[in-house]
Amino acid sequence: MQLSEIVYKPLKWTVVLAALLSTLLLAGCDRQQQSPPPPRVPEVATVTVQPQKVVLTTELPGRTSAFRVAEIRPQVSGLILKRLFTEGSDVKVGQALYQIDSAPFQAVLDNAKAALGRAEANLPALRSRAKRYRELLADKAVSQQDYDDAAAALTQVEADIQYWKATVETARINLGYTRITAPISGRIGRSSVTDGAIVTAYQPIPLAIIQQLDPIYVDVTQSTTELLRLKRRLNDGRLDNDGTNQNKVKLILEDGTAYPQEGMLQFRDVTVDPTTGSVILRVVFPNPEGVLLPGMFVRAVIKEGVKEQAILVTQQGVARDRKGNPFVLIVDAENKVVMRMLTLDRTIGDKWLVSAGLAPGDRVIVEGRQRVRPGAAVKVVPFKEDETKPATPENTTNGGA
Repeated sequence: MQLSEIVYKPLKWTVVLAALLSTLLLAGCDRQQQSPPPPRVPEVATVTVQPQKVVLTTELPGRTSAFRVAEIRPQVSGLILKRLFTEGSDVKVGQALYQIDSAPFQAVLDNAKAALGRAEANLPALRSRAKRYRELLADKAVSQQDYDDAAAALTQVEADIQYWKATVETARINLGYTRITAPISGRIGRSSVTDGAIVTAYQPIPLAIIQQLDPIYVDVTQSTTELLRLKRRLNDGRLDNDGTNQNKVKLILEDGTAYPQEGMLQFRDVTVDPTTGSVILRVVFPNPEGVLLPGMFVRAVIKEGVKEQAILVTQQGVARDRKGNPFVLIVDAENKVVMRMLTLDRTIGDKWLVSAGLAPGDRVIVEGRQRVRPGAAVKVVPFKEDETKPATPENTTNGGA
């Protein structure tokens, strides 16, 4: 190997290493001169709190009961000749229901009429005798005793006439009682007797029961705690009385469907049931189609009052801490996140009614809450509500915070 080749090879590797080192130094300088990109500001969707007028209601359990109930009992004793109605049908007031054998009562009436006629037949003669004796007594033609006997006989016959008149009337009434009629209009149930049965006057077991179902009562129970709370809120001015609309009541049936007609609150009972601590509210509902039957379990939607400046916030924007206390995250004027603790009253549709913690104009974070923390800067975008969800500010429940 020649000397020139030995010198050339180390020189060649030295040049390569120098060039590589220069490249690395230039790359490091470029990285030092480039600044890191700024952090991205998270986006959140908010809704602005605005006060609105809402009608507050509460759902209370209740049961239906007939508007009027008539237990059909015989007023005279006798043999049932025929039942004159169809079980389960609607009957009208005065409609004949049973026919009791009237022959014995007709005989009693005829006997009373005969006795009355006999007494009335003796009246003219006794009246004339008493008149003549009174004239003769003035001339001393008859004794005082004879006149007194004639006057007493006249008085006795007049009393007998009144007695037999009353007897005739009683017999006529009893004869009328042999035809048992409906005292009210309504739906009649099953009959407890058949043709040929012997019944007694005012027996404890009714022959049948008639119930008037249109209108119909709904008896609702309300706890005294809720009653006192409602009165306190009305007295404090937090609720306004809605006048005549306050007495209108809606009904939810056992299967969850709404009854199509509204009822009217008739009265609140003044006595508290000591076993349940509640009072009874009686509501009258029209029932032309006979949908409501006595004994059905229903839920009545009672109007409490009107809240003029109600603060509502969507349930999507409300969270709870580890202790279960509700809170929301809002965006302040500097577009920074702030936590607000809330006091909730109840649910209204898909929203919470807020008693304390929010003010009109607050921007509540609805979407993007998981990506931010209190004090962080955010970018606000409008919240697009689901247009398919109907706004139901008047449909409230007893859901508390």
